[in-house]
Amino acid sequence: MPKKVKVSDLVREFHLEVVCGEGGLKRPINVADLYRPGLEMAGYFEFHPKERVQILGKTELTFFDGLSSDERMDRMRRLCAPEETPCIIISRGLDVPIELMAAANDSGITVAKTNTATTILASRITGFLENCLAPTTTIHGVLVDVYGIGMLISGSSGIGKSETALELVKRGHRLIADDAVEIRQTADYQLIGNPPELIRHLLEIRGIGIINVMTLFGAGAVRNTKKISVVCKLENWQQDKQYDRLGLDEETTRIIETDIPLVTIPVRPGRNLAVIIEVAAMNYRLKRMGYNAALQFTNKLTESLAEDMDDME
Repeated sequence: MPKKVKVSDLVREFHLEVVCGEGGLKRPINVADLYRPGLEMAGYFEFHPKERVQILGKTELTFFDGLSSDERMDRMRRLCAPEETPCIIISRGLDVPIELMAAANDSGITVAKTNTATTILASRITGFLENCLAPTTTIHGVLVDVYGIGMLISGSSGIGKSETALELVKRGHRLIADDAVEIRQTADYQLIGNPPELIRHLLEIRGIGIINVMTLFGAGAVRNTKKISVVCKLENWQQDKQYDRLGLDEETTRIIETDIPLVTIPVRPGRNLAVIIEVAAMNYRLKRMGYNAALQFTNKLTESLAEDMDDME
């Protein structure tokens, strides 16, 4: 579930100066998109996105100053009328129109101002809201950075996820999260994983207990966030199950609303899981670069069989 964001969070994050309407600081912000009500200053409110944070910059206020007194009051009353509007922000340190202050006080909408330029302010607030309002979930697993690829290791409890992560750290890779991975989905459907604050940099090894990876292996052995690219599912080896031996069948798994490549790795004595996950990460990078070893092998095999058939004829 996405986090709940209030106007007060926006004021605190960007050090906004509250001019009036302090009662509206508890209003929720439900969308990351912002809006500059330029057409509304001209009196067109037919499709006004009232649920967005409204930003008034130099362009809007310059046009507003050219209106008559009655028009200015009408525009601000209509702008502040909707109960869904979270707040109104004045950029560039411009003076707040008295008509806006009066209308905002009547409707209980917070009006804040900042010296930041309008475009820069809009970009920063959008990024902040997209991060806060992104869909999130928590998954049981281990997230590691292997050759720059975010590998989410999943599997049943006690199968060896943390031990595999420890071996990967010893081989020079980096730990992001152990046991619980908090995942958020960005606007472009990328999955970003990070550890819960309580267990950051910690790894649980059965028989030893909890260890601090950063303390033992240094700051280069950990990182706080990473884009998830591949899910490696560890499962106990099943004798009667047919495992993919060529790699032609590319499986995926869905996390939130994003499909992620899935690699199923059977676990049995003698298999070095850390090395296999390293190879899976390198193979994923090669596929992104356009090289698919399994596909090339199949094509060569098909060509060889076709040549043998021609010779037999």
